[in-house]
Amino acid sequence: MTDNSARLDHVVLWVRDPVASADFYEKAVGLEPLKVTEFAAGQASFPSVRLNEETIFDLAPLSLAEGMNMLPGAVESAGHPVNHVCLSLPVGEFDALRTRLQERGVPVSDFSYDAYGARGTARRSFYFRDPDGNVFEARHYE
Repeated sequence: MTDNSARLDHVVLWVRDPVASADFYEKAVGLEPLKVTEFAAGQASFPSVRLNEETIFDLAPLSLAEGMNMLPGAVESAGHPVNHVCLSLPVGEFDALRTRLQERGVPVSDFSYDAYGARGTARRSFYFRDPDGNVFEARHYE
């Protein structure tokens, strides 16, 4: 990638069981797992899942929180509530995500319509939680 404009690179999610979380994000959400084998073998601090070619979610175990000393007070950030993370998907992937979540018994909200976001007005959106309680919104614009 040669375009150096500002982009979202990664989001770190605190999780109880990184391997189980990677499995959820792979099978229920449809994201590609990264470094799960290396994490399980003790060769990586955490696994990740790929959202798209330039953005990943790091699945950090809560045990890493005590090492978060890059800024004063950063240790206390473990579990700090973020309201939600929003995934923008093409309509087919949006519908497939909702179906996969429902097939796995993951509760999903009713649809919201015409909510404003980074790309304008989204046609439909819904919310769901991962196994650690992190809230996600899924939406499509077209």
